[in-house]
Amino acid sequence: MKIISYNVNGIRAATAKELHNWLKATNADIVCFQETKAQIEQIPILLFEELGYKTYWFSAQKKGYSGVGIISKIEPTHVEYGMNIEKYDFEGRMIRADFGDTSVISVYHPSGTTGDARQAFKMQWLADFQEYINNLKKQHPKLIITGDYNICHKAIDIHDPIRNANSSGFLPEERLWIGSFIDSGFVDSFRHFNKEAHNYTWWSYRANARPKNLGWRIDYQMVSLPIANQMKRALILSEAMHSDHCPTFLDIDF
Repeated sequence: MKIISYNVNGIRAATAKELHNWLKATNADIVCFQETKAQIEQIPILLFEELGYKTYWFSAQKKGYSGVGIISKIEPTHVEYGMNIEKYDFEGRMIRADFGDTSVISVYHPSGTTGDARQAFKMQWLADFQEYINNLKKQHPKLIITGDYNICHKAIDIHDPIRNANSSGFLPEERLWIGSFIDSGFVDSFRHFNKEAHNYTWWSYRANARPKNLGWRIDYQMVSLPIANQMKRALILSEAMHSDHCPTFLDIDF
């Protein structure tokens, strides 16, 4: 199973940049989207259906904001929209598709960059998300949690760890959370296969950051331990240029 996760920073903007043609070439089985920024009626569903995908979307109530989706060439046995926590589901931040006994999640963790209130919201989300996943694992132990986590785990995951030490996305408490999340029973699939520096998934639009590769690795595909030994390879597809993020790729046998 070839799984792609992609924060598209607007599904309509990305398709205007030929996202669908790129997807046709990659021929992934499952694609998880974050930050779709569209209501269901605004999403170009037909473009994905023409590529052979079933599509599932969970939009924010606020127009032009957040939103996640999963498209799949294999029909899921069940799709779950949201976490059943109103303040988070209002923002359209998580969708889960079950494929037999394996579940694939597309999640868009909040950013805390706009101020203290949103940083506090982010930290509360992280605590509640951990609790939600702990409970979910009791019924669905085989999980692949893809998405934009809005956190760099270690210094190797950010181009300038010294200057960004107090930046949202690289705060000590955020890094501690993602470390404890992995320790709760997950494998960071990319780092399982690749220990090298200078591998990023997001670049600021400012200061010519992407051509200079001044980036952050904030997008992950976390695989739960019961299926971690079924991973074949994991990649960052940095050549894709439809967003300020680039996709992550996971090849896993399930």
